[in-house]
Amino acid sequence: MKAAFLTGIRQMEVRQTAAPEIREGDDVLLRVETVGVCGSDIHYYTAGRIGSAAVKYPWIIGHECACTVIETGREAVGLKAGDRVAVEPLIACGECDQCLAGRPHTCRNQKFLGCPGEAAGTLSEYLVMPGRCCFPIPERMSFEQAVLVEPLSIAMHTVRLAAAPAGAKVAILGTGPIGLCVLLALRSAAAATVYATDLLDGRLTLARGFGADWTANAGSRDIVAEISDVEPLGMDYVFECAGEQETLDQAAELLKPGGVLVIVGIPTGSRISFDMNILRRKELRLQNVRRQNCCVQTAIDAIAAGGINVDPLVTHHFPLARTREAFEMVSGYRDGVVKAVIDVADGP
Repeated sequence: MKAAFLTGIRQMEVRQTAAPEIREGDDVLLRVETVGVCGSDIHYYTAGRIGSAAVKYPWIIGHECACTVIETGREAVGLKAGDRVAVEPLIACGECDQCLAGRPHTCRNQKFLGCPGEAAGTLSEYLVMPGRCCFPIPERMSFEQAVLVEPLSIAMHTVRLAAAPAGAKVAILGTGPIGLCVLLALRSAAAATVYATDLLDGRLTLARGFGADWTANAGSRDIVAEISDVEPLGMDYVFECAGEQETLDQAAELLKPGGVLVIVGIPTGSRISFDMNILRRKELRLQNVRRQNCCVQTAIDAIAAGGINVDPLVTHHFPLARTREAFEMVSGYRDGVVKAVIDVADGP
């Protein structure tokens, strides 16, 4: 089969490699149809690592995918050849203390698609996953929409964790794909007043279309001063979706005493910092977000029912042969890209 391998920093090659095979009773052989390019994939592409997770080349990345079932193991219940599925990229052990406590997303023995040292990613023609990670999608759902189930499910887990009440004042700092998904999930769950910021005007236009009450380009405006003028008592919640030190600092400034900082963005490095005078005097709470914790089916249902429209997120399509071009576009924020997808099955 063909697969796109990372071979170095900003280096990627499409090569022939052995196709995976069913080995366990619950295994399912999948034909990969479409793969989304995620911000975490870009970290591996441009920096070769996220924190301590460092790529050993060559390596296949990618984890947002929609597939067709080709073959099932004897124990793969509820799946058959020809089924179209969205894939949960986390393979949890189901036996550790975290899994037994209803926290498979923090499984002690987890393997995540595309994560260095864990499981090879989805930028390949075929993939084998446990049947429990494969979620059938209805006929009315496209593969493109199914790819967006993964980031939307993270957003749904994020909003569920935050539990912002109706009437809350909320800021979303960073309206890339994950920030926009948080906005969609928030609008679906609660009647909040939402302030959204980014460095790209096109993404702010999308944010307004998705229901943001106020938007501003943080590269040209003092968003802390402007939001504070409108909301002098401060924000109840800030969702930091950029993974940048600057937005973390802005979040602490914007929050009211007792407010909640929800950290969704993934910094490339291992350390961030805070002004402890601000955190202590305001008695701020920090909530980190780790993946999607059992929200995949909820995301599928919301998209399929038309309650959440993810279609505007996908702005560019590429065949597998042009995967590196897609990664260059996304990493450079070129051509108004929001979400680029790789059409693996349709390409040459």
